[in-house]
Amino acid sequence: MEAISHAGAAIGILASDGIVLAAEKKITSKLLEPGKQSEKMYRIDDHIACAVAGITADANILLNYSRLVAQRYLFAYQEPIPVEQLVQQLCDTKQSYTQYGGSYPSFLSQCIYNRTGLRPFGVSFLYGGWDEHYGFQLYHSDPSGNYGGWKATAIGANNQAATSILKADYSEEKNVKDALALAVKVLSKTMDSTTLSPEKREFLPAQQNYALMLIDVSNF
Repeated sequence: MEAISHAGAAIGILASDGIVLAAEKKITSKLLEPGKQSEKMYRIDDHIACAVAGITADANILLNYSRLVAQRYLFAYQEPIPVEQLVQQLCDTKQSYTQYGGSYPSFLSQCIYNRTGLRPFGVSFLYGGWDEHYGFQLYHSDPSGNYGGWKATAIGANNQAATSILKADYSEEKNVKDALALAVKVLSKTMDSTTLSPEKREFLPAQQNYALMLIDVSNF
């Protein structure tokens, strides 16, 4: 939990016509070469993306597993996996790491090597996705495996201050453009740095188009 609280903030906002994920990229040293790929935003499937806060190495393990789950479902049923079903299956895996102290349960053996002395995954996720059952959805999960659906929420550093701003300014009538403006406002008021430069932030707006979810990752 300490690793999550010190990680760059991530924000999720459910809009009337889509969903917005936004994140702060923390630069720990001016000598550090910036990564070529996103460190906060990831695509799980064509209709699901996520933002992370915490230990990146732990996030990579869970991301690879979640992509495997999504592709297995697509292969078996010839349709994309429902958003909440993927979140629930991933959270079951996270919860098992808090329950088994010496060795992990057999159902994980196909994707993670056997080992002893397990610890919980030190990462929280914000999942944004769309499916034909419930439309756009936003979920948050923590290291314990608990998850819940949200209209707007924040994880990472200064998440309480970010949540307070979201509570005051969020409304269900906001479209994606308004949600982006709100995300910028929250980041500008909660980031540790004084300047909100493009290299310190990431945005992921998503909208439904012809029954498909188009994910565009870009800097603003």
